[in-house]
Amino acid sequence: MGEEKLQHSTGRGGTLAIDLGSTTTVVAFQSPDTPTAQLVELAPISRRPGEVPSLVWDNGDQPLIGRQVIEAGLDDSDDPKLHRDFKRLIGPEDTPEHNRACWAGQQLLREVWQRLPQDLNIERLVLSAPVESYRTYRSWLLQASDALPVQEIALVDEPTAAALGAGLPPGSRMLVVDLGGSTLDLALVSLEGGEGKAAPIAQLLRLGGRSLGDTSGQKLRTAKVLGKAGMRLGGRDIDRWIVNACCPNQPVTSTLLDAAERLKCRLSSSDVPDRDQLLEITADEQQHSLRLSRRELDQLLEQHDFDTVLAELMETTLAGGRRNNCHLEDLAGVVAVGGGAQLPWLRRWLADNTAPAPLLTPPPVDAVALGALKLTPGVAIRDVLNNGVSVRTWDQRTNRHHWHPLFVAGQPWPSSEPLELILAASQTGQRSIELVLAEPLTQGRHSVVFVNGLPTVRELETSESDHLPWPSDPLVLPLSPPGEIGQDCLHLRWSIDAEARLQLTIRDLRSQKQLPTVILGTVR
Repeated sequence: MGEEKLQHSTGRGGTLAIDLGSTTTVVAFQSPDTPTAQLVELAPISRRPGEVPSLVWDNGDQPLIGRQVIEAGLDDSDDPKLHRDFKRLIGPEDTPEHNRACWAGQQLLREVWQRLPQDLNIERLVLSAPVESYRTYRSWLLQASDALPVQEIALVDEPTAAALGAGLPPGSRMLVVDLGGSTLDLALVSLEGGEGKAAPIAQLLRLGGRSLGDTSGQKLRTAKVLGKAGMRLGGRDIDRWIVNACCPNQPVTSTLLDAAERLKCRLSSSDVPDRDQLLEITADEQQHSLRLSRRELDQLLEQHDFDTVLAELMETTLAGGRRNNCHLEDLAGVVAVGGGAQLPWLRRWLADNTAPAPLLTPPPVDAVALGALKLTPGVAIRDVLNNGVSVRTWDQRTNRHHWHPLFVAGQPWPSSEPLELILAASQTGQRSIELVLAEPLTQGRHSVVFVNGLPTVRELETSESDHLPWPSDPLVLPLSPPGEIGQDCLHLRWSIDAEARLQLTIRDLRSQKQLPTVILGTVR
């Protein structure tokens, strides 16, 4: 978007919410004088009011967006000019597709803004970020929205917005299950408010046209994510399983995937009889028949270990809740959102495995955008760690190194209080202590890999002692004078700041000298 500043009308004022989804981007608007939000018509890029297919075709100066791609017949193309399913690639920065995905998302946001009705005056923009990659996605959104001429920009994580979109009151605790086009995210959320307290509001990123930094003096209330887990496995992967089951040994094309999605939606509708459903399409000049029953779709999900993955993510999320003294019986509800929330199998699984919490099913596609509109800017989301960090220490009793946990998966950040450690010399005449940091690897984790072009769930085999060292060099702390064996030498204070950076403050116990605070890296 460069340095060009996009212009917009000075008409009816209000708040715009944009939820960039893997397959559908939702745009909603609400003015202060209306009790309900409206989905915004964005012709010619929207398929229905407020719903823009997350498709971008790069044809040079003026890319095609959303419905334009479909009407041009390009959504079935394998040409690299077609960008789809790019949301999942924006969060992780270490993939070769990251930059292309960021570009596509930026073009989509730009075109959404340019297509807004001229009678809307956007005074505040609320954006949503996926819980699994909140920090990196937040950084990308800041850059992507830099040219938008709006005075206030706020951010909310998708589970919190979905919880409010389900209509639950402030102060509630709930489990949000979001099955989108390419991701499955679970989050146990505790909303601020209730009992006369103020309701939660989103993290304010821009005020009065000026970006807010850590020194802005902004006083933020905190909405808390008590536990979370996620995986890059979503509705598009289920579509691939359907194509493989209905059309074995056939190349997986966009046309077949879209037909599988329509078949899946038909089987998820309560208005459709519980019997075989048939779709006949023409792809690559060949006639294809996709036939599937609701029972066969259920079997397909279990055959590909979808229940195993869901159970694992559920346990990880609920374990975070238990660490925060929150259990299933404490929940006001289980909120299912995303396009996959309509799957009967998923609803039954949740009802069977989350009792006694009631299952709530708000509008699955619109819930996040509508919930984001209910959030007034000003609250920071206090997030939790996915993996944690450990430091290597020497154990004199066993005469070997071991990993000492500093911050563990499920622990909230920023830190409320620093973690303090005392380090002693392990030998006489020791001139330095080396700090090696690593990320613990969890037992029983699963990942999704492609086998013969089909998404397949695989278990990652690890032991309790497995750690992945940080890529940075070890921090060497000099001891002057040299330490004596068993002598306490250094007092360390570890903390995680608002940007998820691991900070270390060091004091020499013998000289009482305080060293400058060191930033060691970002904790995941």
